[in-house]
This record gives sequence, C-alpha cells and structure tokens, in this order.
Amino acid sequence: MKTHFVDNEIKYTGNQLSPHWIYKKFNILGDAIVSFIGEVDVKLDEMVDIEDVINNEPIYSKKMLNFIIECFDFTLEQMVWAQRLFISIIKDIIQDFGVSVSRDGDDLFYDNRKLSVSIATKSINSCLIHTALNIIKEGAPIQASDLTEIGIIDVKKFALEVMSRFRAEAESIKLATYKVRGLI
Repeated sequence: MKTHFVDNEIKYTGNQLSPHWIYKKFNILGDAIVSFIGEVDVKLDEMVDIEDVINNEPIYSKKMLNFIIECFDFTLEQMVWAQRLFISIIKDIIQDFGVSVSRDGDDLFYDNRKLSVSIATKSINSCLIHTALNIIKEGAPIQASDLTEIGIIDVKKFALEVMSRFRAEAESIKLATYKVRGLI
C-alpha cells in the first residue's frame, strides 16, 4: 500500500471519493492512502451515506485532516472491516498522546463530542474510504471536538504516523495470509 501526504490544502466535497482519484491526481496507482488538510463541505447530492441524506445531515467543517483510501481487491464488507481497523489505529495513536477517546463503529468521540466522520463505499472497480478528523471545530453543524483541543498540533506528523501504521497493518495482514498452510 502506497502512502502520500499532500502539502497543499484541498477542499473535500465528496467527489474525491471516486475510483482512481488518487491515481489521476497524484499518479499513485494501486492500493493507496492519501492524506490532506482542507475545508470539508459535502452537500446532500454528493453524500454516499444514505442515512445522512434521509436525515438531511450534510457535512461541514472549516478545516479537517482527510484520508482517502482506495483498495482494488476488496468487497464492500472487507472495506468496512478495513475502515474499522483504520479508525482503531487513529484511536490508538490519539491515546498514545495520553488522551482518552471513544469509538462507536466508525466514529471517534472526545468528551462526548464527535471528532471524526468516515464512510466506506464501493465503486465499479475498487472500494474506498473517506475519513476526516476536525482540526477546527468552529462552524461544525453538530457538537464537535477537534485535534487541536486534544493536543495534536503537528497534524502532518500525526497523519504520517496514521498512514504508516495502517500500511504496516495491511502488509502484516498480507504476510499472515502467505505463511499459513492450507487445509484439505
């Protein structure tokens, strides 16, 4: 799995959650995870989460740390498993800072306020995840928390660590499948 942190800000609107966006934008082909900082403004017509559409809950944040993950040999169910692993890795790293956060499915909470958004979906030829963590909570349409208030100031360093641990898990999982003897 390839990783890349984008140094310039990108506004996330939902259309980045599409097949080969990483390849077209950054020339990274294959399974990959890309991270960037930027405003998040997902209107209902770009929403992938149908429950949010039904509940009329668009997503907005002035500044978030975004992750896009694309994998080509996954079913949607496998990608949801990967999403939960990814969220758990983020939780572990935050707790390495001595901060207690809770996880409910694919959401992280600090002080009972939502820190993250995340969705997994399937495209015609790949599966994708978008996960984002508030950097600035002001302006969010819900009770939110952010990375700054929990003491994560160097967001790029944090993002690189998240991607590194996720890549290591993905590689370890692959190796675990190679080393076992099949049963007849």
